[in-house]
Amino acid sequence: MSVALAAAAPLASVPRPAEVLGALRAIEAFEDLDFDRQRVARLWRAGRARIGLPLEAATPGFRAYATDEIEGCRRGRFPAFSITAGSCALDCDHCQAKILQPMIPATRPDVLEREVRARAAAGDLAGFLLSGGSNRRNEVPFERFLPTIARLKADLPDLRIAAHTGLVDRSRAERLAEAGVEVAMLDVIGADETIREVYHLDRPVADFEAALAALVATPLRVVPHVVIGLHYGRVLGEFRALEIIARHRVDACILVVVMPAFTRARRFRAPDPGEVADVFLAARELLPQQRVLLGCARPPGAPRRLIDAYALLAGLDGIAFPAEGIVALASALGRPLAQAHACCSIGSRRC
Repeated sequence: MSVALAAAAPLASVPRPAEVLGALRAIEAFEDLDFDRQRVARLWRAGRARIGLPLEAATPGFRAYATDEIEGCRRGRFPAFSITAGSCALDCDHCQAKILQPMIPATRPDVLEREVRARAAAGDLAGFLLSGGSNRRNEVPFERFLPTIARLKADLPDLRIAAHTGLVDRSRAERLAEAGVEVAMLDVIGADETIREVYHLDRPVADFEAALAALVATPLRVVPHVVIGLHYGRVLGEFRALEIIARHRVDACILVVVMPAFTRARRFRAPDPGEVADVFLAARELLPQQRVLLGCARPPGAPRRLIDAYALLAGLDGIAFPAEGIVALASALGRPLAQAHACCSIGSRRC
């Protein structure tokens, strides 16, 4: 047992805010963090309804991960492929295509097929993420890869495939589903200024809702993402994005936090963790029946530990790559851990 796990004993079935604050302060990983009593109380009013429900800890194998509390999975178990390698025509200010750089380049269908079959033959592949850069209309050019995906799915029916879709219409969404993609992921942006200034894209918020509607009209499991702090570190359109998502039949909603290290120099500030927590609360209130999870992207270090603690207190259903101390806090608050070696969009089922 780790030091952090030993530090926080389970509380009563419905602990009071003061007890929750005491549990936070008893965990070694949180000793240097400043938790506001009133914010903890507000978050816990939402999160206590999740007592007894598992906390999904997604640890996909596309990056190395381990803490004192939880082991990661083998690298390559759930890899990420970019069909455009490191190229993206939008060159958004919040990303600059850096998110694509760690992915395995697969710019031709035969390369993707060879890579997937080799990993499957080695007996160490549960599924994969299909991603890539966008064109100038925020569309990912996946069409020529669909016959390959269909063959792979026919030969490897247990393979679980998730895709970053970009903006799609109904026809393109249907083709993804027909090819065997299981989960569709789409960033939903709630402010025209952010689309224009950060994404360098001349399309309105309505186009993002139309793409979401096209995806949910198919058999795909649809998991929209909201990037908190997308407008240069400010919270601007996130609440509108959540309202859009709440109008549609989605499988889950993933919240991520902008990472200044990936952004265009000196244009972004680090989002305030308290403002991030406000978005967590809004998501939990607007999507009471859907899974709401904290995804891979968020700043490192102390802000990550604070953000992850807020996510758990607010009653989010899962956290990808949980920060040190989160397992101890979950145990103290009556949230058993359910680890899944796959992208959090896939769900809590083990791969």
